[in-house]
Amino acid sequence: MSDDLKALEDALSLQGAVPTLAEMPRRTLAHKGIAGPTAAHVIEEVHTPFNLAYLTFTTGSSAFQTIVGVTHAELENRNAVAREIFGRLQIPAGERMLVTYPPLVNVFSKQALEGCGLVWSHLERSSRDALLLAACREQPRLILGESSFLRATLEQALRLDLKPRMPQGCVLLCAGTPLDAELLPVAEAFGYAVHDLYGCQEFGWLVLDGRPLRADISLVPSPLGDPWRELVVGGLPMGDSFVVSDAGHVCDRAGRIITYRRARTYPEYEVIVTHTPATAAEVIEKTARTILRIKSRVVKVAQGLTVGAGATRLELVPALGRAAPIVIEGPEATVLFDTLVTAQRDMAQSAKTDPAWIKRR
Repeated sequence: MSDDLKALEDALSLQGAVPTLAEMPRRTLAHKGIAGPTAAHVIEEVHTPFNLAYLTFTTGSSAFQTIVGVTHAELENRNAVAREIFGRLQIPAGERMLVTYPPLVNVFSKQALEGCGLVWSHLERSSRDALLLAACREQPRLILGESSFLRATLEQALRLDLKPRMPQGCVLLCAGTPLDAELLPVAEAFGYAVHDLYGCQEFGWLVLDGRPLRADISLVPSPLGDPWRELVVGGLPMGDSFVVSDAGHVCDRAGRIITYRRARTYPEYEVIVTHTPATAAEVIEKTARTILRIKSRVVKVAQGLTVGAGATRLELVPALGRAAPIVIEGPEATVLFDTLVTAQRDMAQSAKTDPAWIKRR
């Protein structure tokens, strides 16, 4: 090897700021708190940008499963929601939770569960038998999972005469699909409390037993008509409409949002940003593209966008028809949208240090 090449090689070995593959930081399933089996996925390593706290994906209940990015700026709101959930359920720190479907942890975030002091574990295999074995051996205080799966497992426990070995006073936290009403009498036979948790990977948990978990949740008229209302979080429509009833939720009569009566909203609303506290339109335009890419929500920016406004103002415009737009005005009602603006601004201010990516050095 020539002296010049040897000098170049020596210099390369000293460039600690430019990592080798082995030196790159790694975020594993364990780091995300979801190191458990599922029968519906394959584990694949990916390069994840530093501006995202972690990657997850939608459930695919209404469309193709798609990747979701969760920004660092969103984590504090998810932490607050987790504290609200376990506070309402009166679950203190140190209790054990058994998670039947690992990606449900992503809706909380690992940081949120750790902040609440919860200890959680996953099944050895993605099956009812594995759930029965784990419930009897670990005696969890909570079991988090899809309601029909929990119902079928409890029915199996009765058939196998395992009821005496199941945990006492357990809480069933049902999520992922609309609540299976047939679970309620089966859970009652075990003395278990049932709670209905609604949310999504994109924005976290939103409603518990018919009661909102965030202050920036709005219920707006749905194209489906009365008694349906579309749920909007932080100014962004969820695409889900629910019956809203004073009769109350089956798990909490004070909860008016009947989350087990859910229908996809059609046609969906378009979101138009008309006013922003930001001083430049560019950050809002980039945020709109970011929301489309990592949250699969379409946000458009008005041509006459007002910058430097006192609060964010969003208009929800019916995609079809001539109905007047619905106005969502901040700061309280637009917290989620404003959080994503913050994340976009933080990303723009962070230095790009990869010479191969920058392509100019």
